[in-house]
Order: sequence, then structure tokens, then C-alpha cells
Amino acid sequence: MTKKLLAASVALAAAAATTAIPGPRGIQYVRADGSNPAAILAQMQSAFEEFKAEINNSGETRAAADVVRDEKIDRINNHITELTQALDAANQAIAAAQIGGAGGGAPDANIVAHAEAFNAWFRRGDRAIDADLRDLEVQAALSTDSDPDGGYLVPEEMAGEIDRVVGTVSAMRGLARTMTIGTDTYKKLVNMGGTGSGWVGEKDARPETNTPTLRELIFTIMELYANPAATQRSLDDGRLDIAAWLADEVSIEFAEQEGAAFINGDGANKPRGILQYDKVANASYAWGKTGFVVSGHASGFVAPTASASPADALIDLYGALKQQYRQNGTFIMSDPTMMTVRKFKDADGSFIWSAPTAPGEVPTILGKPVITDDNMDAVGANKFPIAFGAWQRAYLILDRFGIRVLRDPYTNKPNVHFYTTKRVGGGVQNFEAMKLLKIST
Repeated sequence: MTKKLLAASVALAAAAATTAIPGPRGIQYVRADGSNPAAILAQMQSAFEEFKAEINNSGETRAAADVVRDEKIDRINNHITELTQALDAANQAIAAAQIGGAGGGAPDANIVAHAEAFNAWFRRGDRAIDADLRDLEVQAALSTDSDPDGGYLVPEEMAGEIDRVVGTVSAMRGLARTMTIGTDTYKKLVNMGGTGSGWVGEKDARPETNTPTLRELIFTIMELYANPAATQRSLDDGRLDIAAWLADEVSIEFAEQEGAAFINGDGANKPRGILQYDKVANASYAWGKTGFVVSGHASGFVAPTASASPADALIDLYGALKQQYRQNGTFIMSDPTMMTVRKFKDADGSFIWSAPTAPGEVPTILGKPVITDDNMDAVGANKFPIAFGAWQRAYLILDRFGIRVLRDPYTNKPNVHFYTTKRVGGGVQNFEAMKLLKIST
């Protein structure tokens, strides 16, 4: 075998250590030294053809050819064919995953053009790109939240990456119902019941029945921001994955601010949290207020005795939620509170807290998942450290379409700041679907 063929074989074997590098036109596979498996495969094919040509020109007759050598050549040829087919299949899968290419269809040209223009503007900030970027936002149907003085909308796949990362950090965002809207407010009518009905015979009269009572809920969208910075040198690096970088930079800030607001937000320039509504003992529950049960102790949980257990309060909280919500219920509490609760035992001496049994699972209390969120109250007099609810039914999170970025290369030279804003709202949409535990007698 020639030296060229040997070198190409070694290079192709080393190409297993490839890295996916997202670029402005999709994902490209490159080795650490910058080479490409497709180019290496082409080199190997070329070297193999030269090798066969050398054999054919050596003067040997076909009858005198080495049978073992021929078998080796056939195996190499088949192996190259298999590698080529595998590389083609991988390229097809990558192409299907590119911007707008889901389902194997061709990418939307306008969305691709917008993503490429945004990438160029993000890296260089050329004023010449501004007009093109604004026009491309409209063509790509991304103009709902467009503001000439408020920066530019990030491409769809970048916004999706930011939302994905935030969703893995913010506990309530992972539990509640989330909707995307294109206006500043969202109104929802809730049927409070009151519809009359009755049993009748075949020929009996059907008198008019009462009509249902409706309540209107209004959710207002607020603005959340982050202001990460990068050096111009890093932006000039073509290997920088802008979508991943921006998601990493803003996700923690967005998640921390959202998480705090969804639990304790007062509704002033932020969403209204689950602990900021009027509360009432569950026996006197009324719509528009949050029902609660008590722990049985003025400053914590009752001490275990022969007739009482601190776990009784958790059982009462569990039973306070109606059955249709309870089956999808999840407990929310802080880490310190869970460290206390996991020591509780029921009347039979069994722990009510159960550890997860497989990777990806969460702990359970009384058979229901428990999620920790340190924005919840600590255990203390008249505090509400534990909530239990069917959060898809209880709490609504609203995202205004579009995440905007304003590029600022002037404020903190040589750093370039990216003032990133997102419009978010949230509030309780069904007061029956959640209950609280109050530290009280």
C-alpha cells in the first residue's frame, strides 16, 4: 500500500474525534486541527485509486495477481463505500436540523437570511447591515415585537435556545403552563359555574335554567433584561457559537429574576407570584384567594408523639386539593424545608419522603413529585413554606413574542455589551388548583 493511502487511512481513523461547530449556515463537523472528515475521505479515495493504478501498471497479468491482495483491495473499497454512505446520511440529518429545515423540508430562505444578517451584525455591528436586518425581520415574519430604537429580534433558533436553558433553571417555568402571545395584555374568561340543570321526563316541560357566571382575568406583560458583554476579539472569532454564548450569558439572569417573580413577585413591573395573592383558611376558601392549611405549631411543625406527627400537616395539604387537581399535583418548597420534611414519618413509622429511583426522576412526598425552589418562604411563624398544586392548571406564564438585542460597543470599551430584553407576564389562573401550608396553629 502506498504512503498516501496509509496516511489517509490514519487521518480518517483519527477523524472520530470530531466536534460539531454551529456556524451561520448550520452545523459543520471539524477536527481539533481544523480538518474535515469529508475532505479526508476524498483524500483516501484518491490515494486508493492511485494505489490501484500502480498495481495495474506494474506489468503483472491478471492471472498472476495475488489473490490475497485482491481480497484486501475489495475490502478497502467496500469500507470506503460504507464510510461515504454513512457520511452522506449524517450530512442529510444535519441539513434537516438546520434553521427552518425541520421535517426534512427546505429551510425558509427569509429566516436563514435573517439569521445570517443577525450573525454579521452581532459580530461587527456594521451600520450598513441595519437596514437589511430590519427588512429581513419583516420578511421572516418576526416583526411583531420590532422596535427601531430597541435593537433587533434574535433569530428563532437562538430565542428557542434561550428559552430552553431558562426553562431548565426556573422551577416554576418548568411546571406551569406557558403561552406565547403578541400583545401587551392577555385576557381570560373563567366559568364560575351557576348553570342550572335537572332531570325531566319525555314529555315534561323544560323551563329556562340559570346561566353561568364568568370572571375575567387580565395578565399584563412586563419587561425583563440582561446586559452581558464580550470582547470584540472574541466576536471576531468565527468559531464562537453566538446562540449558545448568548443563551449561557442571559439564562441565569433571566431564570433567577423569573423564578423570584413567579413565587414572590408583587405584580409591580414584574409577574405576580403564587405567594402574593390574598390567602384564606381552606375551610373558608373563595375564588380569587389562595386556600391554606396550618402546620399545627406556631413556629414550625409539631413534635412527633404517639398521637401526632409532623407529617400530618403534609397529609392535610395533600387532601386540601380537589381530587381532579391532586392527581397531577407537585409540591414546591425550598431546599432547607425539604431537608426538614424528608425526616418526617407517618403514623406507621414510614418516611413520607422517597428518593428518586432512576436518573432523571425527582423525589416524591406521599407519592407526588417535589420540586425545590429557594424563593419559597423559610419555615417560620406565619410563613408559607410549602405549596401543592396542579401547576399547569394553577399558574400561567406569558411570553411576548420575540427576544430583542441592542448592541452597545461604546459604554464599556473594549467590551461590547448586548442589552437583551424579554417580555414576560405571569399569575394565578385557577385558584382552586393550588393550596399552601401556613406555619401556624
